[in-house]
Amino acid sequence: MNIALVAQDSKKELMVRFCIAYVGVLSRHKLCATATTGKLISNATGLRIVSFLSGEQGGCQQIASRISCGEIDMVIFFRGSSSTNFVREENDLLRLCDVHTIPCATNIATAEALIHSLERGDLDWLTVGRPSV
Repeated sequence: MNIALVAQDSKKELMVRFCIAYVGVLSRHKLCATATTGKLISNATGLRIVSFLSGEQGGCQQIASRISCGEIDMVIFFRGSSSTNFVREENDLLRLCDVHTIPCATNIATAEALIHSLERGDLDWLTVGRPSV
């Protein structure tokens, strides 16, 4: 399964802790992330992550493009409560998850529910006929 990991600055540490906690599950899948988030996760966990540009430079748009092309199966996107200049890009990414029926977690509780479903094999149907990142 192809999983995209995105975290705004105030949530990067939470994303790293989440990935440390679920490194066993995540290690069995193909991961991609925006640049800083990917680097932090990789350094903390040793997970192999395809990194795109930083969110500010278009990383969310790169992930959104891959969602549109059917190359992403799940998105974990920890958003901060502070407003940013990139709200439109973030909303576009979330809208594309809805349009393409991509499971998307925007908080730790939903992310854990998705990871547990993934671990049980409940989401295997998502990858049928989809290319790898």
